[in-house]
Amino acid sequence: MPKMKSHRGAAKRFKATASGRVKHKKPYHSHILTSKTTKRKRHLRQGTCVSATELKSLKRLLPYL
Repeated sequence: MPKMKSHRGAAKRFKATASGRVKHKKPYHSHILTSKTTKRKRHLRQGTCVSATELKSLKRLLPYL
């Protein structure tokens, strides 16, 4: 059986941690930043982990994650 292909767009956005969780960058921090508060922009800088509900669909996009 041939190797399955990873979704290349998802592969660039998500990384697996050593414990098996999946981390990603928070959205809404790229443009139109003048209308967002300093506190909101500061919190958007930190990455976060993918929720358990999204993990199933992410496993289909990235079979070798």
